[in-house]
Amino acid sequence: MSAASCLLSEDEFLCSICLDVFTDPVTTPCGHNYCKNCINQHWNTADQYLCPVCKKVFNTRPELHINTFISEMVAKFRKLNKSTQQKASSSSSEQQVAKPGEVSCDVCTGTKLKALKSCLVCLTSYCETHLEPHLTVSGLKRHQLMDPVENLEDRMCTKHDKPLELFCKTDQTCVCMLCSVLDHRTHEFVPVKEEYEGMKAELEKTEAEIQQMIQKRRLKIEEIKHSVKISKDDADREKAEGVQVFTALKESVDRGLNQLIKEMEEKQKTTEKQAEDLITELEQEISELMKRSTEVEQLSLSEDHLHLLQNFPSLKAAPPTKDWTEVRVRPPSYEGTAVRAVVQLLIEEVKRLSAEAGLKRVQQYAVDVTLDPDTAHPNLVLSDDEKQVHCGDVKKNLPDNPERFKSYISVLGKQSFSSGRFYFEVQVKEKTKWTLGVARESIKRRGKITLSPQRGYWAIWLRNGNEYKTCDVPPVDLSLKSGPEKVGVFVDYEEGLVSFYDVDTGALIYSFTGCSFTEKLYPFFGPCPNDGGKNSAPLIICPVNQTE
Repeated sequence: MSAASCLLSEDEFLCSICLDVFTDPVTTPCGHNYCKNCINQHWNTADQYLCPVCKKVFNTRPELHINTFISEMVAKFRKLNKSTQQKASSSSSEQQVAKPGEVSCDVCTGTKLKALKSCLVCLTSYCETHLEPHLTVSGLKRHQLMDPVENLEDRMCTKHDKPLELFCKTDQTCVCMLCSVLDHRTHEFVPVKEEYEGMKAELEKTEAEIQQMIQKRRLKIEEIKHSVKISKDDADREKAEGVQVFTALKESVDRGLNQLIKEMEEKQKTTEKQAEDLITELEQEISELMKRSTEVEQLSLSEDHLHLLQNFPSLKAAPPTKDWTEVRVRPPSYEGTAVRAVVQLLIEEVKRLSAEAGLKRVQQYAVDVTLDPDTAHPNLVLSDDEKQVHCGDVKKNLPDNPERFKSYISVLGKQSFSSGRFYFEVQVKEKTKWTLGVARESIKRRGKITLSPQRGYWAIWLRNGNEYKTCDVPPVDLSLKSGPEKVGVFVDYEEGLVSFYDVDTGALIYSFTGCSFTEKLYPFFGPCPNDGGKNSAPLIICPVNQTE
């Protein structure tokens, strides 16, 4: 052990005269301990018998006796020191050497081992070997140990050289015991450990809040990434659609160009044929006229008087010919033909692409819809998969559910919607009558029913095979070039929009706009009476095949 470490660990066993570990320790009447030889030599040379520590004067020389307790403690201490030194030399190679950034043992000489604990009393950090006295010696056991730290001096009061054991809540600073009775005597104190627990709890709370903030930001990152992904998906989809659109447009342009060239060539051929026919006719007349000219010339050269007089009447007049004064070959006008063809092509293509784009846009909100037998009119017949419905001739005896239609031959879908967008498709092929749309939950289902938005129905219908109208008051006629075989129904709950599409052409049939939805909406199906078999075809809920 070094001298410094001995002082730190042996101060309770040192003689204040020789400053070494006691040899034959004795105790004076005033309670101080010295080596027997040291105190005797001191008194032998002194003028009076006094204690070197407290200066107490004794009238007579005290009789000194060996202090057996201290003597035994010194013996144990010497033995322990010897054992400690041996262990230090033998086990130093087994313990971990302090690495950069780790606290090293202050006692080790040469190779510094990693400190295991720091003593706040000794202000020293110890490795496992040098820590042993603090674990075995009774006096050292009372010292305050902690995990190894650097700068132990910072844990001592600079004014009183005492450990900082208290926390002054008034000044929010760490103080020693003397500070609490001197400089801070009117302040509020708690043990450092108690304040530590409180602050640790606060730090844990702060850490939890920080972790929550981190989590929120991570979620925000995921949200942003998701937005970017949606944007990329949208961009990819739009690019793919753009390729399809421009490819289709190019094909249409090619078809239009071919048609334009064909029409212009046909016009030119017609003009050329007309000219050829006229030229042929003119050449025939020229041939007749030249023939007559030759006959006239020959007659005029004849010296036969009688022959000239006899043939003159027939050759006097020119042969009958066509009046060519107003005959013209009028070339067809080609000016603006290409521009008109392009404009017409673009108009038709824009209409077609717009219809396809509109339908494709709403088809992405397709939902799976099935029929609700608990709402079906007793005359309706539903398929086992609840995807088809038609009107039968027999009225079935069904439970009288309050949600069942009793007067109007119709049925609702099982699925309800109270937000967002949804879309479904229904085949109406070969039917002469049908009603289709959506209805709110609180619609009237018994007695006289009027279908209108005011009564909770947003629908269109077919009557008499070719009369398409909206279910409104009064109904609005729908002028359709051809009747749809499959109808798509789209609803945007928040926008208050209900739209109907001809799925095969992509054309928008009709839209209810500015609707105010405050209840659940259900798909609404009215197959109508079968009219003796004329309208026996079912309404069929079809899977949605998005437009390619």
